Formats: sequence, structure tokens, C-alpha cells
Amino acid sequence: MCDNEDDLYRERLPNVCGSVGSKARSCCSIRTVHKYLPVTDWLPKYQWSFLPMDLVAGLTVGLTAVPQAIAYGAVANLPTAYGLYSAFMGGFVYIFLGTCKDITVGPTAIMATMVRPYVDGDPAYAVLLCFLSGCIIFVMGLLNLGVLMRFISVPVTTGFTMAAAISIATGQMCSLFGVSSSASGFLNSWIYFFGHLSQIRRNDAILGCCTLALLLLMRQVKDLPLPFKSVLKYISLSRNAVAVVIGILLCYLLKKDGVLPFLVSGTIQPGLPPFKPPPFHTEDPTTGAEISFGGMISAVGSGLASIPLLSILESIAVAKAFSKGKVLDASQEMIALGVSNILSSFFSSMPITGSFTRTAINNASGVKTPLGGAVTGAIVLMTLAFLTSTFAYIPKATLAAIIIAAMFFMVEYETIGEIWRAKKRDMLPFLVTVFACLFWTLEYGMVVGIVFNALFLLYKSMKPQFHMENEKYNGIELTVADIKGSVDYAAAEYLKLRIVSHVTNQKDTAAAPTLVVIKGHEIASIDTTVALNLKSLREDLALLQCDLVCWNWSIPAAGVICRMDRKLRSMFKFSKSFDDLMQIVADEAQESCASIAVELSQ
Repeated sequence: MCDNEDDLYRERLPNVCGSVGSKARSCCSIRTVHKYLPVTDWLPKYQWSFLPMDLVAGLTVGLTAVPQAIAYGAVANLPTAYGLYSAFMGGFVYIFLGTCKDITVGPTAIMATMVRPYVDGDPAYAVLLCFLSGCIIFVMGLLNLGVLMRFISVPVTTGFTMAAAISIATGQMCSLFGVSSSASGFLNSWIYFFGHLSQIRRNDAILGCCTLALLLLMRQVKDLPLPFKSVLKYISLSRNAVAVVIGILLCYLLKKDGVLPFLVSGTIQPGLPPFKPPPFHTEDPTTGAEISFGGMISAVGSGLASIPLLSILESIAVAKAFSKGKVLDASQEMIALGVSNILSSFFSSMPITGSFTRTAINNASGVKTPLGGAVTGAIVLMTLAFLTSTFAYIPKATLAAIIIAAMFFMVEYETIGEIWRAKKRDMLPFLVTVFACLFWTLEYGMVVGIVFNALFLLYKSMKPQFHMENEKYNGIELTVADIKGSVDYAAAEYLKLRIVSHVTNQKDTAAAPTLVVIKGHEIASIDTTVALNLKSLREDLALLQCDLVCWNWSIPAAGVICRMDRKLRSMFKFSKSFDDLMQIVADEAQESCASIAVELSQ
């Protein structure tokens, strides 16, 4: 102890200074540099033997990324070149900031679907969303808010992924059969499709269905017991590129007098993506009137919340799936994703995130480091520089088949089965999320799923595992309440009402309890609301001529009540056995009777 306040400050000051100094040193340490700039960790350890694997993986992913980027640009209702622009920059940035060697960052079907409602014929909105989403994600990463992802349960994410896959595949049905459509959403797409069956184009329908069958068959080629397994593996991984080449050749060879046999995606603007700041104002495509930054923000509205959230969710989910044997730093992944979006917006990109399909291909190709992303980016650049006129012949039916085939395997069938086998009650938040996403919108459906799951947990916390039974010990009628697990404010009132009701219902019977014992050895802690309700419970029981004892509560839990009201300390009893407890209660009762008798005699 110190004699005065000055001594106390002098005693504590070195500790405070030492603490601040140690934190300052840790912020400037090599470990911190490795944490926030992971390339400084893996690049010095890079081996030349890794290079061939990274090149092969980057090339294989690039052959998938190009047709997917073109397809996802169409899904987002953007000019085709914007899909390729989105696939360009993410891989380069992730090399420096990413922590998972397998993950590839770029356009995805879910992001394209989320952006579509905000585009409205003007790509400027998509680019602005990319920039603002990147800023939001980056700040969240700096604030170490990756922990928030823990509050989104597996049933909710699985339900969202399934609903997104169904919605995206549904949206491609018209293109698969050659029907021109601008309908969006699960119900609207099916209503439009069945209402325009007469517009189905035979050539497009045949090409689309055959391409879809080819893609599904090629996916299984690597598993067949045939020679040259390694060759078959890479053919299978490059199935999207094979489908695109076949579609382009058929479209070019079957054209007559300049008339193409299929609906095509259209001309792709040649050249590298222009480097320019994201647009903070734009023009109305119909009236030509200028729209200010505030007007653009008002137009995107809820997208500023839903798109960053879903971008983080998708990327973190992919990183978790492939970061085997390594602890995932969710906040650093958010920083990498945020910077990727910010820099990509300077190259006219729509919002990007981690792609499960391309990440799976990257992993299967044996990638060793994030350097494979640079090769993928180079493939996209070469496509923009030299192959745009060729890709103008890609049939829409081919792109639709590529997207639908990817959606078949985006649904987490194994996880759904595991949820069903593990705890069927968890199917409720899963189903609520699926139906809300399908019949409302993806972003609001996700919010509904999260809120429902939170309410579901809150409801369970309101009714903790709680068992009461009557006992008789040496002529004393008592009730023993055994509480399992934690007790928080949500369960405080329920706990009090149950005990009071139990005692009240037996008040005029022979087994009316005169003592309630609450076993609390499993209660780790409580809050103020629980403490106040226990105080009120003791007062209510006293009116019913019944005493309350808290037996073997943990010190932290008992301390909350004792600090609140020191008079309640006598309520807590500690003993090794129930017999010892009852002996303590009996002894205290005798002492109380003796003291009352003394007072009366005086």
C-alpha cells in the first residue's frame, strides 16, 4: 500500500509507461509488418520450384476467369468489358495483402446479382459502389471488425448461398433458351420465361442445353479410371474455356451472310481498362441531366450496407474453406478486400470479392503462393488487348450454361445434410433465409435470416435449462432448483416467475416449501438484471414464509449480487455436500431463534 496519492501515482507510472512503450514497440515490429503486409512474409521464402505450379494455376484460373467475367458483366446489366475490368486488378492487389494462397478476388455471380438493381443502364453506379464498398470494408478491417462475422451462423450463410444460386440460375434460363429478357428476381424470371415460351430459339436452346451437359460431364472426367490423369485433370479444370472456344467456333462457322445463328454477348470494347478516378457524379441516361454525388448515394441506398456485408461474407467464407492448417485473420482479409475494391474502382470495376469457383480451381491446380493471381491478371489483360473481337462471338446461351453449371455446385449440399443430422432445429434459420432471399431480395433476405437467427438464440436464452423438484429433509419441506448453463438478463424474469409460481401453487398444501435452494455451480456469471431479480425473488419468497439460499455459486456470479447489496451475502452458502448445507441452514435457524428469544426476554 502507498501512504498517499503521490506515492500511488509514482508507483503506477513506470508500469503505465512500460505498457505504452511495449505497445509502441509491437506496432513497429517485423511481426506487425508481416501481419499487415503478408507479402513480406512469404516472398523472401519463395522457391523457384513454386514458380511452375503458380504459373499453371494462374493460367488455369485465367481461362475460367475470362468467360466468367464476361458472363457476370451481363448478369450485372453492364457492358461486357466491365466484367473483364473487374477481373483485372483484384489478383494483383491480393498478392500483397492477402493471407490465403488459394483465394482469387474478382467478379462473382452473387456480387453481379446484387449490383444489377443499382446499375439502371449507367455503369457509373457500379464503379462508385465498388469504391465506396472498398472504403467501408477497409475501415472495418482497420477497426478489427472481422469478429462480427462470428455472429452470422452457418445455417444463415448456407441458406443465403443456396438462395443466391437458385436466383442466379433462374435468371439465366431465358438466355439459355435464346429468349431476350430483362426480368430479374426468382419469381419474375420464371413468370417471364413461361409467358414467352413461343420466343424460344431452337439453335440457342440446343447449344445451351448441350453446353450445360458438356460442362457437367467434363467436371467428372478427372474422376474416370482413364490414362493421363494429370492431363484430364487440367482439361476438366479448363472446361469453361473449352465451352467458350466451342461456342465461338460454332457461331463463326455457322453464320450466313453476316447473320449469326445465336444471340451473342455483343462487341467488347478493346484495349486496357482506363485509369481514372471513380465517378462522383453522372448523367441521367434518358434525360441527360447531371446527377450529383448526393443523388447517386440516394440511388444506391441500402446497397452501401448490403454489398460490403455480402462481399465480406463471401470472401471470408471462401478463405475459411481453403485456409486449411492456418488460422484465418478475418480483419486482414477485410483490409485486402477493401484495398482491392478501392484500387479496382480506378479501373472501372464493379464490386469484387473472393470467388469460390475460381478459388477451388486454384487449389486443385496446386497453387503454392498468391503469385498465381498475377498470372490470372495477365491473362485478363491479354484478353482485353488482343482477343476482344474474338469474344464478341460468344453466344449468350454458352455464357448462361457456364453460370448455371457453376450454380449447381455452389449449393453446399453436404453442409445442409450436416445441419439436418446435427440439429434439426437449426433448419429453421436456414429455411427462413432461403425463402426470404428467394421471394423478397437477396440483401433483405440475408438481413431477415440474421435477425431471425438472433431472435432464435434470444428466445432460447430466455428459457435456460431449469429443473425444480420438491424434497423433504429432516422434516423441512424444500424446493431444489438446478440451473444449467448461463443466466443473463433475458432469462432473469422467467427464472423469478417460475420459482414464485411453483411456491405459490403449493402454499396451502402439506408439501408447501419453506426453503428454496438454487444450485449455481454451473453459473459462470450474471448481470445486474439477474441480480436485481434475485433480490426481488428473495423478498417475494419472504412474503410466502419461504427462505432463499444460493448454494455453491461461483465467486464471480455471487460477487455481482454481494457488491450490489451487502445484506444479501447471507443468502450464499458453500459446502461440499447437501447434508452439510442443510446442517448450516439448521444451525443458522437455531441461532436466529435463540437471538429472537433473547430479544423477547429483554
